[in-house]
Amino acid sequence: MPASGLLSPLGTSTNGRIIVLGKTYLTKQASLLMKFARTTSDSELSAKLISKAADLKSQADPMPDRDQGPKAPDVTRDDDLSRLS
Repeated sequence: MPASGLLSPLGTSTNGRIIVLGKTYLTKQASLLMKFARTTSDSELSAKLISKAADLKSQADPMPDRDQGPKAPDVTRDDDLSRLS
């Protein structure tokens, strides 16, 4: 259990569910790594950051742009609407 006030480690949650990272998260992380790579004067560190950014990008590319999870069922059915008229 994490210390009070700290977030759970990535990939877990306090209710036992697994957190799945999405395309948006991976893309943002890759972008941040590229930004840091451009700001450092250490060429070895820059190369490692760029490599990690490429890894994250390759993980994100095959993912759908939006959540493709199951759709919520309709709350109001057609026969319910006909009774309201």
